[in-house]
Amino acid sequence: MVSLVSLFTYVLTSLLFLCTHNTVQAIAQWPKGGSTRFYEFKVQMLQVNKLCNTRSIVTINQMYPGPVVYAQEDDRVIVKLTNETPYNATIHWHGVRQILSCWSDGPSYITQCPVQSGQTFTYEFTLIKQKGTLFWHAHFSWLRATVYGALIIYPKKGVPYPFKFPYEEHTVILGEYWQQDLVQLERSVMASGGSAPIADAYTINGHPGPNYNCSANDVYKINVVPGKTYMLRLIGALLNMESFFSIANHKLTIVEADGEYTKPFTTDRVMLGPGQTLNVLVTADQKIGRYSMAMGPYMSAQNASFQNITSIAYFKYIGATPNSLAIPASLLPRFNDNLAVKTVMDGLKSLEIGQVPKEIDMNLFFTIGLNVNKCGSKTPNQNCQGVNGGVMAASMNNNSFIRPNISLLQAYYNHINGHFTEDFPGSPLKFYDFVNGAPNSAPNNTGSTNGTRTKVIEYGSRVQLILQDTGTVTTENHPIHLHGYSFYVVGYGSGNYNPQTATFNLVDPPYMNTIGVPVGGWAAIRFVADNPGVWFMHCHLEIHLTWGLSVALIVKNGQGPMETLPHPPADLPHC
Repeated sequence: MVSLVSLFTYVLTSLLFLCTHNTVQAIAQWPKGGSTRFYEFKVQMLQVNKLCNTRSIVTINQMYPGPVVYAQEDDRVIVKLTNETPYNATIHWHGVRQILSCWSDGPSYITQCPVQSGQTFTYEFTLIKQKGTLFWHAHFSWLRATVYGALIIYPKKGVPYPFKFPYEEHTVILGEYWQQDLVQLERSVMASGGSAPIADAYTINGHPGPNYNCSANDVYKINVVPGKTYMLRLIGALLNMESFFSIANHKLTIVEADGEYTKPFTTDRVMLGPGQTLNVLVTADQKIGRYSMAMGPYMSAQNASFQNITSIAYFKYIGATPNSLAIPASLLPRFNDNLAVKTVMDGLKSLEIGQVPKEIDMNLFFTIGLNVNKCGSKTPNQNCQGVNGGVMAASMNNNSFIRPNISLLQAYYNHINGHFTEDFPGSPLKFYDFVNGAPNSAPNNTGSTNGTRTKVIEYGSRVQLILQDTGTVTTENHPIHLHGYSFYVVGYGSGNYNPQTATFNLVDPPYMNTIGVPVGGWAAIRFVADNPGVWFMHCHLEIHLTWGLSVALIVKNGQGPMETLPHPPADLPHC
């Protein structure tokens, strides 16, 4: 009986899918041999007891972290999302390239309106030529602080890992936890004009660990067999911080970054910004005991406050006594150790020689950084708590992005005027010493312009984009994420980008979806614009995104159905 019900459900879902989609385009993009994976996500409140307090948080299926989505390369994934909370919600499938499925990308007011309370929306996409560790998270307000989970894509059946198969795999998600309502927290921060309060705790798989109040037993543990090698799927699900991670007395060998294999690189510690994933191999080659897995802050901005209490989990050998003293992870770098970050980045190389674009059709140059706008409020003590009585902002090419009140993709697809412009500058309006010569008399001359300005890219263009950090308020490492694409990180360095002296790796650069632009420096990325749609590019530090450090890239249609964005799904939410 159960099998008949399952078969009926599958057939019915398939028929509904074919009836509500452009059948030729949808089926044409499905790779042969892929299975279909169905998941049901319910946005629900969950009562949790952490840090001596009980509160309700927004979750998926009342799980924190949320359920793991498992798939294989080339699988079709269908996720039915039902919102049972009073908040709006969307899900972004971080790192999924969404080939011809831009409607399912998930950023609110960019590719879809939010799924409102009581509503349902079905995400559908194919994992074309993708495998490895990615993740999903909310993309409305600051809900992704609790709404997140792993997306694990295994190689095709019979295809091995390019390294010795580990004894076990474990997913380790690094996060931040607040005692406050996160939607209200964002509103109050924006109303204040100032910075966000620091997190109440860092978490490893939702657990703060013993360094925090009332958390002696709120600890994540991995039990390991001496001599065995384990693969840890590290996921940076943090909100407003970047984080170092290490295991006491153990080496970490990186074998994958952002869902792409890398040449093995061994290090004592790694740094993950929000949106970044790393797969590392760890061998239990020390004496039997209990070893600390530690995450601590990386803060590259000047004079910024942050949570400085380390979150601890345990890497515990079988045979260690339950109450054995935990060997501390003393290898965590100092909070502003930029060299430790650079050392790991220097070690990341693609496992295979990539298809790096050698010739470029479009050269872009985007400055990124913070701004301070002048106070225009009649109650400045309440609304102008930024630097020197100003209002904090952030920008690309000195434009703070304003999200429209409808879906930008719908406005573009349906030719609805008045919601965006196509005049985002491809380079700064003024070139100067971005790092050291920026104005510093905030807020008098540090303001940015505001607008929903987009950059249009012709289909098939080979794009090079220089991302340049600025010191208008403070230099800082910015994790920049591009939706719908991975890109080759062909170069990076300190100071201002200089094409005469910059060195590029066009042989085996890492292929990533989120790049930490070095503090007071630059990064160069390349990709081919072969996926039509509207794609969000933004800093993954949520406060910077809220302040406007983002842009929307419109990639135009090419020729024929395989280069054309399909029409929207029938159940696309309305604003």
